[in-house]
Amino acid sequence: MPEITGYAFPNDIHVLWSLMIVMYPYITGFVAGSFIVTSLYHVFGRQEFKPIAKLSLAASFCFLLIAGMPLQLHLGHPERGYKVMITPHFTSAMAGFGLLYTTYLVIVAFEVWFVWRQDIIEAARRSRGLKRKLYAAMALWTYDSSDEAKAVDHKVITVLAGIGLPMACMLHGYVGFIFGAIKANPWWSSPLMPVIFLLSAAVSGIALLTIVYQVVSKARRVPAQQATVSAMARWLWLFLILTITLELLEIIMLAYEKSEPWHIISELLTTRLEFSFITVQMIIGGLIPVILLGIVVMMNAYLHERVRNTLTVASALLLLLQVFSMRWNVVIGGQLLSKSLRGLRSPYTPELFGREGVVMAVVLFITPFVLMWIFDRVLPIHRPGEAEADGGTGH
Repeated sequence: MPEITGYAFPNDIHVLWSLMIVMYPYITGFVAGSFIVTSLYHVFGRQEFKPIAKLSLAASFCFLLIAGMPLQLHLGHPERGYKVMITPHFTSAMAGFGLLYTTYLVIVAFEVWFVWRQDIIEAARRSRGLKRKLYAAMALWTYDSSDEAKAVDHKVITVLAGIGLPMACMLHGYVGFIFGAIKANPWWSSPLMPVIFLLSAAVSGIALLTIVYQVVSKARRVPAQQATVSAMARWLWLFLILTITLELLEIIMLAYEKSEPWHIISELLTTRLEFSFITVQMIIGGLIPVILLGIVVMMNAYLHERVRNTLTVASALLLLLQVFSMRWNVVIGGQLLSKSLRGLRSPYTPELFGREGVVMAVVLFITPFVLMWIFDRVLPIHRPGEAEADGGTGH
């Protein structure tokens, strides 16, 4: 068969988990990574993240609403998809998604309501007609904006963020668990898989917020707070170093052990995944951002503001590519191995159109940003003058 080199079984010909299964962990990574940023402010009191705390929470919420769509598009009967949400099965890793997703969605929805409660009340008071009724319903017909009520809101937000942070980590760590628990596939079966997925989620979420924050600042014609940009670069550099270290350790351990699966895995890395793994994931998306962010972090005081922002955004763009290639290499690369461990399938090329095609993947990636735009129209992410007020300690 032209699709196979070496010795393989007949059921090794087809790649069943296609582009949508790559998009699923990619999108959920943004959910977890964005929530980590908002938790750094609400839970750990990192004031440098105050200008971006609302934006990160809104991003986590909007990406969370879309997180299940790749799975729905992949299912042969998507009308059955809701059952995983209402019929938990504690011995099934797949069914665990429904329980984690539903619980986390409720927590994030409550936190969004408490964070924007004062804005909802103000909007209800200054609106008229149907708009006022809608905002009043969103406020649950409660207009208490006293200092005592604000203090209670702050405490509840802290508790919800504290509960939501491990839930966000579990939501994405579970995706790595799905692959790491498949012991029949040596490319997937690794206890490091959930940790690598989680750390790369932090990388993708912070990278995405770094870009969005710069774009929003430009659109609002308000300078980005340099304390926030510098803090994002530092945390991004930290999570990137940890991610690449674990990814390399996993490969080095396989190479050092030289067990039977390594012979086919080494061929996989040097042939089928040579470009996507070595060139894109490790060099373009790994080594170059490590160097650029290292320059930003270690020479922060000597860099001009524009240079610092440019290097940080360039690194963030490369890291979005790096995380996507990591997801691709795990999901698709693992299916290029034959169960015989003596054969490889030819590289997989996704279709352009169709429900699991490239166009649909692009639509899925864009949709959360459309939802964020709608979210901002209903509940403004930035109040007028808010960034300027935060800017007092931003430089």
